[in-house]
Amino acid sequence: MLGALGGSLTRYTIVDLSGVLRERQQQRLALFAPKVHWVDELPPELNGVIVGNEVLDAMPVQLVRFDGTQWQERGVVLDGESFAWSERPTTRRPPGETTFPPGAITETHAQAEAFIATLADRLQRGAAFFVDYGFPRAEYQHPQRLGGTLMCHRAHKADTDPLIDVGQKDITAHVDFTGIALAAQDAGLDVIGYTSQAHFLMNCGIVELLGAADLPTRANAQKLLMEHEMGELFKVIGLAKGCDEAFLREAIGFVHGDRTHTL
Repeated sequence: MLGALGGSLTRYTIVDLSGVLRERQQQRLALFAPKVHWVDELPPELNGVIVGNEVLDAMPVQLVRFDGTQWQERGVVLDGESFAWSERPTTRRPPGETTFPPGAITETHAQAEAFIATLADRLQRGAAFFVDYGFPRAEYQHPQRLGGTLMCHRAHKADTDPLIDVGQKDITAHVDFTGIALAAQDAGLDVIGYTSQAHFLMNCGIVELLGAADLPTRANAQKLLMEHEMGELFKVIGLAKGCDEAFLREAIGFVHGDRTHTL
């Protein structure tokens, strides 16, 4: 982004608490040093554009399981020298009107939705774009997905058990984009679009750019566009505040293939 936007971008702020990652970022972005700044949290007031790439999926989720009579929230207990699941009745319910069969497991996303509300409170004028893997609620709660979406990743391998190799794996869950959109609207943001990553990139001109690119670049770009790679699973949602109607209508990333109606 820094390279592509050039002189039109005057300030680029990274929110990151990790000292190790900050150091790595500083080395990587040395060429753009005067423009790049690091902060520990979102500033009290924001005017600009926020970009979150795989941010929402990293937010904590709550696991809930339906036992046929009531919902149980899953927690973790120490069983000897290992960890085990423990459940207790909860008032938490998956949002929406889906009827779940006994044994169904899913997630609720209170933290991600609270993050969107905080962002709305601090954004005075501008837009926010979140790129992440996930679904609208009807797909998120589809009967084929009644084991939930929680996944673990380590060394390019995926598994579904976060209680093994604790502290050595990334734990993630897919994003409920309907919940994100509703949280945004409730907090005063406009939803300007929602589409697949492939549609978003093509709307923004990636096909024309690849026409002048070398073969390795074209091959790498296919991973971002192909349905069986990242093109379909990853989605982009756009939010805005304090922007005029013309901006909302002309957000080019959502000109074709907008799926806001599915939320």
